[in-house]
This record gives sequence, C-alpha cells and structure tokens, in this order.
Amino acid sequence: MPSDRFMDREEGWLRFNQRVLELAEDEDIPLLERTRFLAIFSSNLDEFFMVRVAGLKRREATGLSVASASGHHPRDLLERISGVTHELMLRHAACFVRSVGPALAEVGIRILRWNELDQPERDFLHGYFHRSVYPLVTPFAVDSAHPFPYISGRSLNLAVTVRDPRDERRMFARVKVPSALPRFIELDTAGGGRFVPVEDVIAAHLPQLFEGMQIVEHHAFRVTRNADLEVDEDETDDLVHSLENELLRRRFGPLVRLEVEQDISDEVLGILTAELGAEEEEIHRVPGPLNLAGLAQIADLDRPELRYPPMVPVEPQALTSGNLFAAIRAREVLVHHPYESFATSTERFLALAATAPDVVAVKQTLYRTSGDSPVVESLIDAARAGKEVVVLVEVKARFDEQNNIEWARKLEGAGCHVVYGVVGLKTHCKLSMVIRKDDDGVLRRYCHVGTGNYNPATARIYEDLGLFSAASEVGQDVSDLFNSLTGFSRKRHYRRLMVAPAALREGLMQRIGGEIEHALAGRPARIRIKVNSLVDEEIIDALYRASQAGVDVDLWVRGSCVLRAGVPGLSDRIRVRSILGRFLEHSRVFVFEGGGDPEVWIGSADLMPRNLDRRVEALIRVSDGEQRRRLIGLMDFAMDDGTTSWHLEPDGSWTRHTRDDQGRRLVDLQDALRGDRRFRVVEHA
Repeated sequence: MPSDRFMDREEGWLRFNQRVLELAEDEDIPLLERTRFLAIFSSNLDEFFMVRVAGLKRREATGLSVASASGHHPRDLLERISGVTHELMLRHAACFVRSVGPALAEVGIRILRWNELDQPERDFLHGYFHRSVYPLVTPFAVDSAHPFPYISGRSLNLAVTVRDPRDERRMFARVKVPSALPRFIELDTAGGGRFVPVEDVIAAHLPQLFEGMQIVEHHAFRVTRNADLEVDEDETDDLVHSLENELLRRRFGPLVRLEVEQDISDEVLGILTAELGAEEEEIHRVPGPLNLAGLAQIADLDRPELRYPPMVPVEPQALTSGNLFAAIRAREVLVHHPYESFATSTERFLALAATAPDVVAVKQTLYRTSGDSPVVESLIDAARAGKEVVVLVEVKARFDEQNNIEWARKLEGAGCHVVYGVVGLKTHCKLSMVIRKDDDGVLRRYCHVGTGNYNPATARIYEDLGLFSAASEVGQDVSDLFNSLTGFSRKRHYRRLMVAPAALREGLMQRIGGEIEHALAGRPARIRIKVNSLVDEEIIDALYRASQAGVDVDLWVRGSCVLRAGVPGLSDRIRVRSILGRFLEHSRVFVFEGGGDPEVWIGSADLMPRNLDRRVEALIRVSDGEQRRRLIGLMDFAMDDGTTSWHLEPDGSWTRHTRDDQGRRLVDLQDALRGDRRFRVVEHA
C-alpha cells in the first residue's frame, strides 16, 4: 500500500475543530448557538495543546523522535501544527470580532472594552471593583528580590510595566485575573445585556494596585501547559493518592502555548518569552479578548429567540408501561438519547433498583458523571437499603480525575464496594447490571450496555445509544466482564459482547475480513461504521483492503480521521462523512452486511489504538430485527447525499454540504430526529 495512506492524527483533530468553527461562522445557526460554538472551539483547542501538543513535545524532549504513521517526526508535526493553529486562532478571533460580536450587538448584547464605556458605566464598575475584585487581586512584582512568578495553566493574566516617578526606573509586574470571577462583568444598566471583559476592569484600576507608580503599559496574556498525567500503576500502592499528587503537579507542567493580544509591545513580549521559556512557534498573537471559552457565559443568556428551539425528550415507548423490569424482560429495549429521555430510562432503571425490595444487587461502571449525579445517588441509596452494590470508578478519566475521586470516596462511605479498575488499563465500557428476584422465583439479571457515560448533564446534549436486556446470554456476559474487572480473569470470548483489549480488535478484523470474502464470492458486502475517531492503522489498512476487494465502506466519523477516502486504487469505495450540530454525535455503531444477514453492534469503543489495546471497552450485538433496521436506517440517513454533512476529500480536506444543486437546504439529521418522535429513521433514508 502507498506510504502516504495515513494523514496526521493531530492535523485531523484540528480539522475537526475547524468544523466546529465553521458552525460558529454559519449565519443560519441561531446567534447564541454560534457564540457557544466559538466557546467550544476555544475550549477544545486548550485541551489539544494540553494533551496532544504536550505529548509531541515530550517525545521530542526525550529523544523519541520516531516518525508517525504519516511519516512526520515530532519536530515536523509541531511545525505543521503551529501553522494550522495560528491560522485557526486568527480565524476564530475574526469570527468573533467581525461577525458574532457585531451580530450580538444588533440584538442588544454587547461586549465592550473599557474605552467604549460612558461615565455612569465606569462609575458602576469602580464600585464593582472595590466590592468584588480588589480583595481577590494580588500584584506580583518582578525584580532582584522577587523572581518571575509561576504562571498556572489556563490562567488569564496582565503583564504590567510601571515607572517609579522618583528615579524613572521601569519595572515589570504580573497580575493574575482571579479564576473566581466571571469571564465578563455584566453592567448594571437599564438596557441589560452589556458586558466588559474582567481584565479590562482590573486594568482600569492598576493605579490603585500600584499606588504611587505610573502605569506605562499593560497587556493580557495566557499560558497553556502540559496537563497529561503520568502515574506508574505498577510502582504505586495507592492509585488514588498518586493521582491526587499528579493533579497538584498538573498546574506546573511545561509550557506549550503563550497567547498574547495582538498589540503587545515587543519589550513586554520579550520579557514573557524569556521568563516563560516560550519558543517562537509557541507564541500566538490574536486580537483580544483572550480566552473566548468564556463566551459560554454569554451563550447561556436567557434569550430563547436566539437559541435552538426547545426539545423535550420523549419517554421511550417500550418503557411507558408501569413495570419497567417487566418491559425489559418482555423485549430488549433500544434507547436513543437525547431524543429519548435519559431520566425516564437509565436514571429510572437505577432509581427503581435502589428502592425495589426484590432487587438484591447492583453493579455499575462510572467513567464520567455530573456533579450532582442522580445515578450516584441511586447507587448510594441502594447500598444504604442493604443491597450489594459494586461500582467500578475510573479515576483516570482525563480532566475528571478529581471529580471521580470524590465520588469514589462518597460511594465507599455509603457502603458501596468501589473498585478502581484493572492495572494498566482505563475502564471505558458503559455497563449497568441489576440483579432482581422476580415473581417467578428466578434470580434474573437486567443489564444496560451503552455508548455514553452515565452523566445526566451531558445526556441532554450528547447523542448516545443504550440497550436494556434481560436475556440470559447478556446477563452471563456482563457478569463475566464485571468479574474480570473486580477479580482476576483472562476471559477473551463472550456470547454477545466483544471486549477490548482481549478480543475486540480481533473480532472487528475478522468481520472486515468476512465482508471481503462475501464480496469476492459475489454476495452482498458492506461495512457501515460510526465512531468519534478513526486513527488505528491496522483497522484502516483492513478497510482499504475491503475497498480494493469491492466492499462498499461508509464511515461516519465525528472527530479525527487519518484514513484517506476516495483515493483511486486504494479507497475508491470508501466514503467518510462528519456531522456536527446541536448535539455531540457520540454513539458508536458497527454494521457488517454479512452476505445479506446484517450484524449490528453498539458500544463504547472508538477505532484508536488506546481503545482497542489499552482500555476495557465493550460492544454488544443487537439481536432484535427491528432495532437492527432502525440503526441501519440511521447510518444510511447520515450517509445520504441529501443530508447536511462534511465530506472527506482524497486530499484530506473536508467540504461542507448544506444545499443541493438548486440551492435548497439539505436535511439536517438532528432536526429530523428531533421532530420524529417515533424515530422512523428508515423512512428518511
């Protein structure tokens, strides 16, 4: 196969974030939603630098200069990333300054700089500063007695130059913007909807922070640091304690990006560059204000006319009867969030388990959950009611480590048996099992296998699937998997589950190979896959071989994709689509045509080496014929040329398709599903 058949994973991720930015640039999208997409872009880019760029820099620093699958060494990749990120950050700032900002102003929502305020507004902010800001702010001088202070990651700061009028000596100082303050200060004026960046309020009061000094200049700046955690599980006796120590060190990781406002002086930038050790490629000059992730505050304003129309999830039809357990026992139930309610399905399932006297035990995995999680409260209630409760809490879930540690301790305090997973692996599978003594005297296992986290907050905006089952083979599989997570087991093969790292890669490769055999024999052969990321080289090569053998391959990828689609002789039969919108497409679906008898799987695994080799993941085979047709219809709907989506081109670029040849808008998949309460997706395809 050609040596250039893989694209850079990092650049693929940046092109995903570019698609988020294109939503912010789309004037057909409600204004506050565009504002939110600007905030999401900024937050995404922070995490990209904290993890992906930091990882490349660590590889370069340790001398592990091994070329990536695309043939680029870390230094080459860092230079390419720098070019793309500089371009995207300027485009992001321009979208805010030239498009979203003015559009907000037209509807009475203005983000004003200090020099745009009238005197009554300044008077209001003088009072606000003394009441709410001044007690929190600490200026840090830099001189021979005061070394340059440590700048924590993602903090917003002011670099200040002052002059002593007694001897004309110029000095440098740093003022950190307290994280406890809102990103934008709302003006208490009659019109409402007027905001000022918090750093402008602090900057206007610098003479009071440096009394007796002359303020020469001030500039906002922001630092991003390596935030990846490194814990050697083989060398620690207490994983939680070790993680807590690492979380403290996260704030002090090496610098990976320095953001400054465009008008910063060369003198001040020189000081920051020297003191922070920033290289030229790490410096990003952008129009202010910095840290537009804070625009989420504006996006949350109570202006319903500027948002997507409200959506009330429906209760899954199969669960509308009074007895939820009886409904699941009668037939497996497939739920699709957020269109179908998480609260009346998954939350209700666990809440009933906590209170029902005939339930004797509950087993649960938790990867990420919300701060006020009713799921966790149900587990605690079950334990307090005397039921056997086992919870596997993944404390290594990136950026949720501290939250999960706190939940784990709360669960332990309530009497739950808490397990922290398997050494060397993250537990990412989404499993819940309720053991109930039914009316017929049988001890029966009721299971839920999902694609998303047990998080009520994200369940309202993440698209995910879940399967409820009381089938004996599913209960045996989930029991076996829980036993392998809590004890010692080398089990590889299950009845209706495919589990990583033991056998998921093997199972997927076998099924791709099976489609190749079907195609060569003249039988129906097709592969449909929906994932968040597609970067695994072995899987991609297998898909290339399938295309070359005559298998049609449809890939629905939300994020990073390093496969090249539509390349003559390599991937002629491979189509890649991406759909972004109101909801975050998060479910994973795998469909193999099987010669005319399709096999459909859903689960937690993306097609990345970490998911297939270094995590505990689970896919479940959907056995109900109607449910299989429903999921195949969903996949075909997404891939249809009449559906709004981005198409991956052979050169690695993505082209957005929103209108047909006559200029008519294409169908928005999420809007169609939102309006179709019965989810007859196959009718749309």
